[in-house]
Amino acid sequence: MAITAAMVKELRDSTGAGMMDAKKALTENDGDMNAAVDWLRTKGLAKAAKKSGRTAAEGLVAVQVEGGQGVAVEVNSETDFVAKNADFQKMVSDIAGVALGVSDVEALKAADMGGKSVNDVITDKVATIGENMSVRRMAKVEGQTVVSYIHNAAADGMGKIGVLVALNGGDEAFGRQVAMHIAATNPAALNEASLDPEIVEKERQIQIDIARESGKPEQVIEKMIEGRMRKFMAEVTLLGQAFVINPDQTVAEAAKEAGAEIAGYVRLEVGEGIEKKDEDFAAEVAKTAAGG
Repeated sequence: MAITAAMVKELRDSTGAGMMDAKKALTENDGDMNAAVDWLRTKGLAKAAKKSGRTAAEGLVAVQVEGGQGVAVEVNSETDFVAKNADFQKMVSDIAGVALGVSDVEALKAADMGGKSVNDVITDKVATIGENMSVRRMAKVEGQTVVSYIHNAAADGMGKIGVLVALNGGDEAFGRQVAMHIAATNPAALNEASLDPEIVEKERQIQIDIARESGKPEQVIEKMIEGRMRKFMAEVTLLGQAFVINPDQTVAEAAKEAGAEIAGYVRLEVGEGIEKKDEDFAAEVAKTAAGG
């Protein structure tokens, strides 16, 4: 029986097996879908699908720099224990290397890595290690100089927080200082112009509501809001923040003194924004005993 691409996709979707494994299972079982599923299960290649519903909020962020380009990639696992696994770390490092040549995370998942797509490599690793994993995010920066920094490094070039800073002018030493600042302060944007308008409007509305509670005249309220919004911008934008290396300067002032323009930055933190499911110990034991 001819094995079609649609059949391979259906089996992959239902079992989580890699593309080549799914094709082999169908070939070995003459296209019988149920028999192919059983074949994959006996080979230990179908268990990835069972793991796919579990929350993967641990893992690593890896950074790589090549010339004037830098990339940061977040690869998640379910537990910190797996993040310390040497095989997992090598896979994450290899994925970051592939990411240098693609434009976004979807292209990364489909990209070739040693003859398989990154997605298939992840699926195979899930079957081997037994935890849900995923390539969650990637981001890139470009500039004359790109500097990377890892906070809480687990291995070379990877850890819990990864930062990239792109500079035009200046030097790597200053770039590293800025990267450490970003790791510590987690600014919302480079400057006011690049800040999400929804964030600005939300803060402005909050400040309007607070000011009106004071019962002061409208013209006084307007001045209060202007001052508070200036303070807000200084707190949440990188260039407006007080530089952690020298709090008497803003980052913008420090950059000017260093002869540098900060062209862009990336900060990825493992698990950022993922809602973790909390289960008590008894529930976890019961779930495990039931085969969940």
